[in-house]
Amino acid sequence: MHKLLNFNDKKLLRRALTHRSYVNESFDESAHNERLEFLGDALLSFISAEYLYGQYPEMAEDEMTRRRSALVDEKQLARFAMKLELDFEINLGQGARKEGGRNNPNILSSTFEAVVGAYYLDHNRDIEVLRPLIEQLFDSVPKDVMVIRSGIDSKNKLQEFVQAHGATTPPRYETEQVGGTSHAPEFLSKVYVHDKLYGEGKGRNKKDAEKEAAGDALNKLRKKGLL
Repeated sequence: MHKLLNFNDKKLLRRALTHRSYVNESFDESAHNERLEFLGDALLSFISAEYLYGQYPEMAEDEMTRRRSALVDEKQLARFAMKLELDFEINLGQGARKEGGRNNPNILSSTFEAVVGAYYLDHNRDIEVLRPLIEQLFDSVPKDVMVIRSGIDSKNKLQEFVQAHGATTPPRYETEQVGGTSHAPEFLSKVYVHDKLYGEGKGRNKKDAEKEAAGDALNKLRKKGLL
């Protein structure tokens, strides 16, 4: 068992592993993990910033910001969750299980954040106990992969392009849920520049859909020889 799952208060660990769908579909009185997820998200943001600050003393703020995003984005946190085998431990409602909740990056990443928050509370709110375990996971991310991910900031790249070509307003995104289920929604985003459609994309949340839309716009610009 990974040290991040070594709890004194087993009820707290259970709450960290309990998705809202489980509480909604059962008569179990235990709370879901969303408050712990909120806490874990804040802790990961701080620890990742401190980690990069120490690892790269000469790195500029903007690059550290991009790399922090790469370390704690949904897909990477879902990988950490799989590394801890949380996919086998999550308490899910029957509907969420049938819809593939154990492989859902959003559910996995949220559960990982909840476990981080719960571990911090379980160990007397001592971040010094938590930090080495999280940094060990950060160390497991290949540096070249982190660089590639940090460089893929399609929304920023699109904004830089349109500003460089005289646009007076930033790209505008229109995003809405178009399918999926309550536990695994699918969103469609369209990006416009001066009311002209530049690209569109889909994702499991609004953020990912907007990134895909920006990426689609950039690909179209490359095909036209404009990038």
